[in-house]
Amino acid sequence: MTHKWIFKSLTEEQKEIQKNLAESLGINPILAQLLIQRGIGTFEEARSFFRPDLAKLHDPFLMADMEKAIERLNCAIDNKEKILIYGDYDVDGTTSVALVYQFLRKYYSDIDFYIPDRYTEGYGISFQGIQFAAEQNFSLIIALDCGIKATEKVKHALNLGIDFIICDHHTPDKELPPAAAILDPKREDCHYPYKHLSGCGVGFKLLQAFAIKKGIDFSELIPLLDLVGLSIASDIVPITGENRILAYYGLKRLNSSPSLGIRSIINICGLANREITISDIVFKIGPRINASGRMKSAREAVELLIANDAEIARQKSGDINGYNNDRKDVDKNITDEAVAIINSQKVYKNRKSIVVYQPHWHKGVIGIVASRLSDEYYKPTVVLTRSNGLISGSARSVPGFDLYKAIDSCRDLLENFGGHMYAAGLSMKEENVQAFTERFEKFVSENILEEQTYPQLEIDAVLEFKDITPKFFRILKQFAPFGPENMKPLFVSKKVFDYGTSRLVGKEQEHLKMELIDSSSENVMNGIAFGMYEYNDHLKALNPLDICYTLEENNFNGNSSIQLMIRDIKTEEY
Repeated sequence: MTHKWIFKSLTEEQKEIQKNLAESLGINPILAQLLIQRGIGTFEEARSFFRPDLAKLHDPFLMADMEKAIERLNCAIDNKEKILIYGDYDVDGTTSVALVYQFLRKYYSDIDFYIPDRYTEGYGISFQGIQFAAEQNFSLIIALDCGIKATEKVKHALNLGIDFIICDHHTPDKELPPAAAILDPKREDCHYPYKHLSGCGVGFKLLQAFAIKKGIDFSELIPLLDLVGLSIASDIVPITGENRILAYYGLKRLNSSPSLGIRSIINICGLANREITISDIVFKIGPRINASGRMKSAREAVELLIANDAEIARQKSGDINGYNNDRKDVDKNITDEAVAIINSQKVYKNRKSIVVYQPHWHKGVIGIVASRLSDEYYKPTVVLTRSNGLISGSARSVPGFDLYKAIDSCRDLLENFGGHMYAAGLSMKEENVQAFTERFEKFVSENILEEQTYPQLEIDAVLEFKDITPKFFRILKQFAPFGPENMKPLFVSKKVFDYGTSRLVGKEQEHLKMELIDSSSENVMNGIAFGMYEYNDHLKALNPLDICYTLEENNFNGNSSIQLMIRDIKTEEY
């Protein structure tokens, strides 16, 4: 699929700021440009950006209901009530449960955790979970990464003598559940300064507040930051502000002294003895933790994350690795089926959205399938299957389009829904599938912008090879951790040529190993263009290319070098 290149630009006022910033920091003006594009315009802001500091985390009591939450929690502890930690079955939910359970267990023993079954209970708070709590005499449930829309279920729990503290980060409805406390930065009446915490991040703020009230030193929370880092990366929340601080120190913990359970996952992913990045979490660690809830029981994932026995950790990480291998086979088969349906039915060709349904598809992987289809066809996508007498779905969006609003416009057709701008879950009666398909398409077609209907690459800056120095790259690495709203910078270099040694590589000669020069210097830059074999003849004929890439560190035989990771190539004007 051809990408359109969109070049970011600075206003005249920003160019003046760029000049001053480059001079005060002593950096290349292009690096100053990257800072400005990320909302950083002063020396002090740049220092905070480059040096994340745990001391700059916000006061947790700025969050609405935090005083109520701590009061109810301390009341439960003082009165020796049974406390149940309840969380969703994805990475954010399981890390949240592991975080809060591990920390509170150090100070109070009558505590357990509960993860709903994806297939028999579905997403979020379930009546089965509340029944379990009632039967086991739990009187306080701390709900993590879910609960903000569970109004009827929280009312039911109250009738059974069970209180809720809800820690969520999803968009609330106008009516909030009648919980003892609701911690959610997205509440309209919540003035917490940072709105984009993960579910685990909200749980961390609860523990931070608990520690303050109990006089527990903040250092006691630091060992749990690996879990917060996993949640931030896996839940694809913005890595800005407070999330940047938590992700930065979460990665430090993952790389220096992860918990026993997480270390066992790191080992089984083949990530031992190398620096773990956000990408490693997104593509290697996170999917394995998720696979437990997709293919079997997410409780196993929590048991692994809190493991303090090396043999148990090794066994459980091996199990979830096996679930992940099974998941890969299942999601590939379903994706192939879905692609065949879409390509064979003309109705999909002229639609701005995709809604595809087969009753036999595996509920645990339809979110992954929706992601693959939205990437393939570049359309907001909903994948539906049958589960527990209802049609359940996962939805994924394209950059810039608010999927949650599109689904919200169909709320009268739905039994339940929730999520974010880019990802959501939903359920409906089978007789509403066709009406939902039409209504969803109507909203998308009326609201999606033209530039959201084709893939784009947003170019941060144009580089000449003379700009790519060791100092430039050293400072660029300090922009990490990368993620939403602080993506790894994309560069373009224009009119570059083969140095004479570029060649095809790979089992089927499908990749292009490039050695390139431009007219700005004698720098020879190494690059790799995966799957772009078709440009080899053009390159070998000494024709110029414009290349779009990120800068990566290539380590080989103990030597480190800068490598261009080619994202796209253009051979003519655009």
